[in-house]
Amino acid sequence: MTSGGEIDDPRRKLLVGMLASGLFVASKPGILINTVQAQILGKIPGPLDSGQSIYELSGKVFVNGQLANIDTFISANDKIETQNNSHVIFVVGKDSFILQSNSSLQLVAEKNTGVSEKLKATSVATMRLLTGKLLSVFGKREHKITTAIATIGIRGTGVYIESDPDESYICTCYGITDLSAISDPANTETIVSTHHSAPRYISASSSSGKLIHPAPFKNHDDEELALIEALVGRSPPFPVPANLRSRSRRY
Repeated sequence: MTSGGEIDDPRRKLLVGMLASGLFVASKPGILINTVQAQILGKIPGPLDSGQSIYELSGKVFVNGQLANIDTFISANDKIETQNNSHVIFVVGKDSFILQSNSSLQLVAEKNTGVSEKLKATSVATMRLLTGKLLSVFGKREHKITTAIATIGIRGTGVYIESDPDESYICTCYGITDLSAISDPANTETIVSTHHSAPRYISASSSSGKLIHPAPFKNHDDEELALIEALVGRSPPFPVPANLRSRSRRY
C-alpha cells in the first residue's frame, strides 16, 4: 500500500485486469471488499451477517427451481442446482459449501422433534449429491452425504466429493468419515485424515468385489477450505500457506 492508502501499482494493475475480465462475481454489499482482499491482498473474510446465506454466486444457480441471486436465503431443506460455468458458495447454519458447475445438491434438515423450527431451518442432517462436485465443511454434529454410488458418514469434517453415475470420489480433507458402497454395504472403510491423506474412489461394481479404492488428490485446495471455514468462524486444522490466498480461485 502507498502512504495515502492506495493499492500499489502491481496490485492496481491486477485489480483493473480482474475487473476488466469480469473475474468479480455477485457478492453482498460490503463483502465484495472481502472478496477483493481474499484475491488481491491475501486476507480471508469472516462470517456472513445474520440472514445471509450466499457469499458468492456466478452464472445460473437455482434454489428449489427458482433462479437465485445474492440475496437468496438457503435453508436446510432446499435443493441447489448449478448450470454450466456456474458456482455458488453458501452457508447453512454451521456448515459451509462450494457447489461447482453442473451440480445438484438436495439438503435435508434435522428432524429431531426437540429442535425448534428456526433451528431446523439451519441444521442440515443429510445431503444428497445427485451429480456434480461439492466441497463442504461441517460443525461438530454428525452428518451424512449420499451419492448414486456411496454413503459417507461425517464427523466434524472437511470433505470434497464428486458424484458420477458409475463412480464417486471422496477426499476426507480432515476429520473422520465412514465410507460404504450402496451396491454392497459390506464394502466399507473408515477414514481418519489430517490433511487429504486418504482420497478414495467408490465404484458401482468391480470384478474383484472390492469397490473402495485409493485415489489421487484432485480438484480442490486448502485456499477454498480456509475460505468456507472462515465463513462459519472457523479455520482448517492446518496452516494455509500465504501464497495460496493470493491465487485466483479455480472458478
